[in-house]
Amino acid sequence: MRSSSKLRCVAALALLALLPAAHADDKDVIDYRQHIMNTLNEQAAALGQILSASVPDDNVIAHLDAIALTASTALKAFMSKVPGGEAKPDVWANWADFSKRMNDFARMTAEMAKTAHEHGKDAGLANVVDALSCKSCHDTYRKEKPKQ
Repeated sequence: MRSSSKLRCVAALALLALLPAAHADDKDVIDYRQHIMNTLNEQAAALGQILSASVPDDNVIAHLDAIALTASTALKAFMSKVPGGEAKPDVWANWADFSKRMNDFARMTAEMAKTAHEHGKDAGLANVVDALSCKSCHDTYRKEKPKQ
């Protein structure tokens, strides 16, 4: 009887652990996705400040690492295929193209960060324009933000 009670308790706990994931609503999925994309935007903006020499370049490698890490998670944020936010429905209608672009983006940012670690920050920044070609994807897959 005792092991049966333990088994029921473990089963109940396992079920409870699954409930939050099962009840994540679309807003949570969209919010998460937007947090990921906002992180990429903020890190790219920081690199822009560094490249324009308005702030010191001491943290270049840290910003490249942050972009590479975030880019490696970005595609996963879209995989639940929840429409909304700033993502156009074309993201899911053209999933093969979108996922290829996101995988290429992750690969290029990882290479950029690796180069910076191995050969220095200037070498890492040499391909920043190619690696951070966000506009081409945004033009296709992101709704235009309302003008303020």
